[in-house]
Amino acid sequence: MTPRTDAPPPLQVRDVTVRFAGLTALDQVSFTVAPGSAHAVIGPNGAGKSTCFNVLSGLYRPASGSVRLGGTELTRLAPHRIAALGVARTFQNIVTTQGTVADNLMLGRHALTRAGFAASALRLPRAVREQRDHLARAREIAELTGLGALFDTPVALLSYGDRKRVELARALCLEPRVLLLDEPVAGMNAGERVRMAEVVREIRAELGLSVVLVEHDMGLVMRLADEVTVLDFGRRIAHGTPDEVRRDPEVLRAYLGTERADGEDAA
Repeated sequence: MTPRTDAPPPLQVRDVTVRFAGLTALDQVSFTVAPGSAHAVIGPNGAGKSTCFNVLSGLYRPASGSVRLGGTELTRLAPHRIAALGVARTFQNIVTTQGTVADNLMLGRHALTRAGFAASALRLPRAVREQRDHLARAREIAELTGLGALFDTPVALLSYGDRKRVELARALCLEPRVLLLDEPVAGMNAGERVRMAEVVREIRAELGLSVVLVEHDMGLVMRLADEVTVLDFGRRIAHGTPDEVRRDPEVLRAYLGTERADGEDAA
């Protein structure tokens, strides 16, 4: 079973606004994820980063604005339909099931399964072939993410860093064109963070997909991202390359509370 080879379409976010009980969580946020690029969405706690990800993956519907994957509008689609279009995500907290690494990765292949329940239950030849092909692809993705030697290991026996990579590998098993990584190195030690950064670079090079990441580890962002969008209190306050963003006065004020250029203290 061959992975997707078509280039990912651009992901365009235009003037997205999200409100909760009168509170504006996102205020006309716009950015574009170029095909095959790594795009980071950063900001202080409460800036709207997770809300943004929940809009991109279909968990939240915006009050206004547009999210388009190529020519397809995503804002009125259910999460499973967005996933079927090639948008996969991980979550801040690890979400794995009981069983082995292989079992968890095969869950990621479920949306790509064509054999029906009856064919699978009766182990008809086409269902058996499809299952074998899916398992082979899951093993390839395990190797790509450094989990090959752990393929038949129960997830409960893995280290925290390895379980985070299982979640990443399961998302890749959907064969996405756009991968949303929600704090991929949260809770990891220094060595695990370095390894995860290497894995993300490798999958970008190998699979040619676009990556959107929310992350507090600025070292990781600066190493991985081609472009960065900065949010603060639901508004976009900066956008550009990592070097441009880390020198931006608005970003320094949001993160560090530095003084305004005119000498007036930042609010």
